[in-house]
Amino acid sequence: MAWTPVVKRSVSGDVFEQIAEQVLGEELAVGSSLPSERQLAEALGVSRPAVREALQRLAAAGLVSVRQGEATTVLDYRRSSGLEVLPRLLLRGESIDPAVARSILEARLHNGPKIAELAARRVRREAARGGGTTPSAEAAAAPIAEPESAVYGELTLLHDSVERLVAESDPLTQQRIALEFWDHVLDLADSIAFRLMYSMLRAAYEPALAALAPIMSAEVGNGGAYRDLAAAIDAGEPERAAECARALLEPATTALIHALDGA
Repeated sequence: MAWTPVVKRSVSGDVFEQIAEQVLGEELAVGSSLPSERQLAEALGVSRPAVREALQRLAAAGLVSVRQGEATTVLDYRRSSGLEVLPRLLLRGESIDPAVARSILEARLHNGPKIAELAARRVRREAARGGGTTPSAEAAAAPIAEPESAVYGELTLLHDSVERLVAESDPLTQQRIALEFWDHVLDLADSIAFRLMYSMLRAAYEPALAALAPIMSAEVGNGGAYRDLAAAIDAGEPERAAECARALLEPATTALIHALDGA
């Protein structure tokens, strides 16, 4: 017998989505007041507890200010919200917001080389703690971390993702493997700030993977560039890792920005 998953709907979630869309779409002006809980409940046909829960979520997201005994005020999300709103800003219905897409691409190009640099520095520190010396460019092909170390395991996963990427021919699957590659680079960089930023950028980027496949195919199909970057990180060479990351990311980023400018 075949079973069909039951889709559970959250009333408060629906209220949250409706108000969030209006705040982010700037249909509700910054500084304006929302109707009272009772008025919202009547207008939306839901209970006041559902409205109250939705308002609490909106406040936690930095979209509104809720104060006991006062009106709920719409905030300027640019100043009060975090990266978690990026996916909502990027996709408006079926359309991509070009300005938001451009800012994500610019952040990607800026952050990628720095993350790669941090990853290589951590590998170099690991080698120094193990009594080794800073490796030269000639040693780039061989891992320098001790086999029992966490860094060694992360480097192994990094190289494995490169080989899977090179063996794959489907552009959409290649993009997904490339995202895994950057996940491993972030693990090596060991930066919670960059990790959280990347998670939100990825959440914004993933819904558009299919649409971006034609432009991204040159990047994710460039196995040699991924190998060079992995080797620079593995060799513990921060400057070379940053250069390799920029060489990998810049062409597709430039092409995407030009495409957006022409949209």
